[in-house]
Amino acid sequence: MANKALVLLAVFLFAQAALGVNIISKSQWGGRAAKSKTTLGSYLSYAVIHHTAGNYCTTQSACQTQLKNIQNYHMDSLGWADIGYNFLIGGDGNVYEGRGWNAVGAHATNWNSKSIGISFLGNYNSDKITSAQITAAKGLLADAVSRGQIVSGYTLYGHRQVSATECPGTNIWNEIRTWSNWKA
Repeated sequence: MANKALVLLAVFLFAQAALGVNIISKSQWGGRAAKSKTTLGSYLSYAVIHHTAGNYCTTQSACQTQLKNIQNYHMDSLGWADIGYNFLIGGDGNVYEGRGWNAVGAHATNWNSKSIGISFLGNYNSDKITSAQITAAKGLLADAVSRGQIVSGYTLYGHRQVSATECPGTNIWNEIRTWSNWKA
């Protein structure tokens, strides 16, 4: 019985790796439809990492609440067409669809049309990034390369490198500076 369980686990892990990262769709987390969408090009040279600077979440339910709050703020208060980021990563280790693949974000002025924007839910000046979040982010970036959204030699920036901000927070900043595609 133990061997059967190990085989099933191995099959599941292989399937997950082969199919890319699991992304919880906007409809699954209860997000609103975008008011409009501008198509993002393929084979982009940049990915920009952010934090939401809001509440940290450790369960899917809590993260869904944060996502809805962020989307409502971006659309209703700022007047944007949708939540600003292409994807968001919760403290639960899940990747959540924001604007998604092939859609121009609203995450970094002058960089939106040439990058994908990935944001971590929470304030990473104080919150700590987890190994599950790191794995999710790296899996998402690998998926972006395999889909042709970004080139394999893409440059990874923290938001603070392209705008005057503390984003993505000190703890994420210190982490992403160790990743192979990060550039000073």
